[in-house]
Amino acid sequence: MKNFEICIRAIIQSKNRFLICWHKEKNYYFFPGGHIKFGESAKKALLRELKEELGISVKRISFIGAVENIFTEENQKHHELNLIFEVEPNKIKVRSGEDHIDFFLITKNDFRQKKILPLALKKSILKWLKDKKLIWASQI
Repeated sequence: MKNFEICIRAIIQSKNRFLICWHKEKNYYFFPGGHIKFGESAKKALLRELKEELGISVKRISFIGAVENIFTEENQKHHELNLIFEVEPNKIKVRSGEDHIDFFLITKNDFRQKKILPLALKKSILKWLKDKKLIWASQI
């Protein structure tokens, strides 16, 4: 079975550190966010996911790009389109509201070294930090 998913991802920075999420069962990092539900706007999905996962509210959201990716997980192929937003929360929290994930604030140097998926998104964020140009990347 093949799945197509539209996801939203938050790039949250605080004092030159990034907020990233660790999936406890799958052993990799990713950016906070999740899936957009049918009939839900990207912005509402992002606000909902950040509230569910971190219990945070948001001051400002800015669209910064998109990254497409195909991957296999549990013997199923997934094709995802990640809509990326720079997010400024009212207050940063790193305590997870969900059992299967943890959150960490990491330095830019650690960010470069960690296994953060999708890889095309990680590379795009590093480039975006330098030039602030709209992101478009594909890992297909």
